[in-house]
Amino acid sequence: MTLDVDLAQPPATVELTDVVRTYSGATGGVRALDGVSARFEAGLFTVVAGPSGSGKSTMLRVAALLDKPQEGLVGFNGRDVTRASARRRRALRRRHIGYMFQQPADNLLDYLDAREHVRLGGRLRSDDENAGALDTLESLGLAERVTHRPVQLSGGEQQRLAFAFAVAGGPQLLVADEPTAALDHVAGARVLEALIALARRGLTVVASSHDPTVIEAADRVVRIAHGRVESG
Repeated sequence: MTLDVDLAQPPATVELTDVVRTYSGATGGVRALDGVSARFEAGLFTVVAGPSGSGKSTMLRVAALLDKPQEGLVGFNGRDVTRASARRRRALRRRHIGYMFQQPADNLLDYLDAREHVRLGGRLRSDDENAGALDTLESLGLAERVTHRPVQLSGGEQQRLAFAFAVAGGPQLLVADEPTAALDHVAGARVLEALIALARRGLTVVASSHDPTVIEAADRVVRIAHGRVESG
């Protein structure tokens, strides 16, 4: 599949060093990440693999500057952004990072149709709202759905639109949490092919998954269990 995305920005390098991330639970603090270190580099399709509850999603959220660690360092393009303000982190995400949440609906805005989503992504990251908008939707099989809002789309179509939204305008970093989990075999293969194609073009692509097909397709696999990196 040809994915027409303009990589308008140089790819990012993200580095986590001894990261600890704790959440409050009913029985006290839960360490989702316990001293995790990992480096995500340009031109590689990296998959973070592990069972449910292993810390995969938290690791992705920290790498994408959605969550702050309580301990450790987060580097983005060689700069320490661990203690960056909420405003600075939001600005970095909007301009440089495309993120796909695990639940399709969490990625989308109810009041925008498919074409408007991709135009918004293009405007946020490249100041060009038309940067490959229709071509990206067509390559993902959504050419006939450009005027449909999320509520009018199936779960699989919502996930493919979320992907188009995340890559619009050419982010430096694409992070996808279980990107094929809500998709059937055909749609999942299409999104996986697109992730690999973007990495081949030099983008930094990171996904979490427990899908053997996705893991097998990765250039690099970081295996995590109980909040700790076991390999990779």
